[in-house]
Amino acid sequence: MSTATRTVMFSDLVGYTARSINSRREEQRQLVVAHERLVEPQVLAHGGRVVNRMGDGLLLCFDSATEAALAGQAILEQAALEDELELRLAAATGDVEEIGDDVLGDIVNLAARVNAEGKPGELWITDVTRQCLNQREIAWEPLDALALKGIPGMVSVCRVVPRHRCHLPPVITSAQRSAHLLRLRLNVPVSVIPADPIVLLEGFAPGSPELQRAVDAVPVMDPARVWLSAYQLSPATRLEWLGRGHNLLISTPEALDRALGGIVPQPPTDPAQPSTQSFETEDALTLAGLALPAVPFSNIVAAYSFDLLSDARWVSRDNGAVVRVEVRAEGVSVLALGAGVSVNGQALRAGERRALSQGAMLRTATSDHRFTSMSSGPYRGLLVNLSPADLLVSLKQPVELGRDPQGHGFSVHDRRGEENLTWCPGPRAARAREEGFNLDRSLISRRHARLTPDREGQLHLTSLSERSPTYLHSDRRGIERVVGEATAHDDDLIVLGTHVIGVRRSAGA
Repeated sequence: MSTATRTVMFSDLVGYTARSINSRREEQRQLVVAHERLVEPQVLAHGGRVVNRMGDGLLLCFDSATEAALAGQAILEQAALEDELELRLAAATGDVEEIGDDVLGDIVNLAARVNAEGKPGELWITDVTRQCLNQREIAWEPLDALALKGIPGMVSVCRVVPRHRCHLPPVITSAQRSAHLLRLRLNVPVSVIPADPIVLLEGFAPGSPELQRAVDAVPVMDPARVWLSAYQLSPATRLEWLGRGHNLLISTPEALDRALGGIVPQPPTDPAQPSTQSFETEDALTLAGLALPAVPFSNIVAAYSFDLLSDARWVSRDNGAVVRVEVRAEGVSVLALGAGVSVNGQALRAGERRALSQGAMLRTATSDHRFTSMSSGPYRGLLVNLSPADLLVSLKQPVELGRDPQGHGFSVHDRRGEENLTWCPGPRAARAREEGFNLDRSLISRRHARLTPDREGQLHLTSLSERSPTYLHSDRRGIERVVGEATAHDDDLIVLGTHVIGVRRSAGA
């Protein structure tokens, strides 16, 4: 007898008892043989072995948790192709006692208990098994913890997702049925979106600039209403996405299309409650550029910088950036970080720095920005994108702006990180650094401002925060603080913290 760490799996035939009651002995035997013929080749192919045959069930054992999950996934996919047997699988990982060819121990009992709670066509694994997996090879999603007979405490379990399956969460099912699901696909333009949508991002590589740009543009305030459809994820990528308050739908694109295609949308029939909004024929907000607060800032920040990515997003710091804007007390300059950067038509070599003056044109291979200089006041200038990205936020109804807006709104994210900040000396800056200070969090309130359209087509901008000012900028009037309410004209830019937000007017406006 020896002790070893193994992954133990149970596979059983769903509905075997009911079928056997009305079957001849030969038919029962054929079911058992078919089960073994389906399961055993996949087990052997993944380094496992069949330990026990128990009528309608098989006890399997693997040296590797990853290989066990891959075998279980392959078994379920093959069963779906043959469409003759319905199986239920469960696995647990831990120490077992090996006596001859048999395995004994608490883990065997745990796997059996989990299997008894499982659902047809699914493979459930304990959280310990999940932690032992190479998670880049196995697609999985969490399930509710189980209270199991004879097992102390609650048992955390997960579900391995085969390529042919998509388990739609109730919120996605409900949104699809009520025509409130907005499916945003990579490189597929959107002109019509549901009112108050649940957003499902499809085809985006986790952690990619394209995904971040899509997230920045979604027309919802609650991060939990943003879902990413993905299949195999690294633990770090999964934690980063979920840590931002978003959700995951684990599925291949093909399985997702099949699952959603089986739900017939039932939009509301009340004409007073439209289910969609067209963004080609109405005003909408745009992400128009970067605002540069003056320094020194509150005796905390002496200087700072922001990096421009190839997709025209400004971030605190990124190794893939093409250019860096630097703000110091003496002025604003740009530092070329790659090829294809020019200022006023003069190309900059990588590593070359150039001061920006009023009206300077900053050009990269993918975007053009005009610099508006401000010699006094709360800002040193604006870098305005001449081809701003639409935020897909309708202006047919009032829109709140801020870090946590209420109702119909746009959540203005803060550019996290402090590696772009040069701190002032003294205890005030030291305390701010310890507390995770960044410019946007100090300048943008949760509920910052509201844009309200009137019947004449004008937009009224209301400041909602006494602590954090809202500004309007135009070439005619310069930058002005909004006190109470102001009218936002066609060429005005709204400045919130380091964000510049524009208004795209419809053709008929």
